[in-house]
Amino acid sequence: MKIHEYQGKEIFRKFGVPTPRGIVASSPSEVEAAAKQLGTPVVVVKSQIHAGGRGKGTFKDSDGGRGVRLARSPEEARTFAENMLGKTLVTLQTGPEGARVNRLYVEEGLDIEKEFYLGMTLDRQVGRMTLIASSEGGMEIEEVAAKHPEKILRVSIDPAVGFQPYQGRKLAFGLGLHGPAVNKFVQFCAALSKVVENTDASLVEINPLVLTKQGEILALDAKVEFDDNALFRHPELISYRDPLEEDPREREAKEYDLSYISLSGNIGCMVNGAGLAMATMDIIQYCGGMPANFLDVGGGADEKKVKAAFKIILADPNVKAIFINIFGGIMKCDVIADGVIAAAREVGLDRPLVVRLEGTNVELGKKKFAESGMNIITADTMLDGARKAVAAAEGK
Repeated sequence: MKIHEYQGKEIFRKFGVPTPRGIVASSPSEVEAAAKQLGTPVVVVKSQIHAGGRGKGTFKDSDGGRGVRLARSPEEARTFAENMLGKTLVTLQTGPEGARVNRLYVEEGLDIEKEFYLGMTLDRQVGRMTLIASSEGGMEIEEVAAKHPEKILRVSIDPAVGFQPYQGRKLAFGLGLHGPAVNKFVQFCAALSKVVENTDASLVEINPLVLTKQGEILALDAKVEFDDNALFRHPELISYRDPLEEDPREREAKEYDLSYISLSGNIGCMVNGAGLAMATMDIIQYCGGMPANFLDVGGGADEKKVKAAFKIILADPNVKAIFINIFGGIMKCDVIADGVIAAAREVGLDRPLVVRLEGTNVELGKKKFAESGMNIITADTMLDGARKAVAAAEGK
């Protein structure tokens, strides 16, 4: 689950992570009032969407400029808000479709001495949460890693003892900090580690982390993501969810307990089991196609869930063909057939459908498809199905 910057900073403050003062607003008048309340010569007006690169992003339906604006008066802040709210912001992370800006975060201006990058996430190679730091704050960390890998610093956190001060000092010295700033950075890292440990965050990213001319270390940004599988332990975090920022199909899939992720391809996939789903996506690419989604209906799906999954796939206008790849263990092939047939008759099947079934009740499932009267392309193997799906998507 992703959350907005202002929500991330609210969580930061609960655990002692220093942040600038800021006020969230959803109208131009609220933005103007917030700027007056902060009372600094300069305020920053920030678009709140679930994507990075906002400072370099542009609006495709207004002359609002970038997604982050520097205002030198409350009146100027209001003008920026009028050109930003309700508009679509396009960044490298949103893709060309962009994301609608429904909220703004008005933050006090700071006298910045230096910008850094600081993040914490799971390093799967070592199996530990890892602090990542760089002196190249404000830049995309992927770009820094590609062009200047020597500027990426890492320390892994031992889960038995947690974050240790010496690790913070190691990063601080690597970033070129000295004097009182070193201890402040160590304290900052310790507080950030508490955020991750106590919320089951899968990613915390601050870009930039800033050192002010007054010697303060502050989180100028906050990108926070939580492990969905751990949210049952943190009911207080559910209120941070913003359904407007989620893909409508992904939102509907959650209601039916389906594992669905929208992708940019044109071949819709319905599979049971995460491993088989990933293998199906791989083999589609191997055959020259691109999957439109990851969709795992699970091992114990019933007809209702299968029907919902099929409707979600058909709701994607980019889908040119559908590949159903089922290995029936707990999941029975005839149940899949019933769900797909019911959904296809309800919404209308207007795209090629390739089906590969194997496992429990496979013959009954194939019989139901054969007697359905629908135009179904059958496949004997996963490779055969992938090739036929790619060909169907290309209109062959």
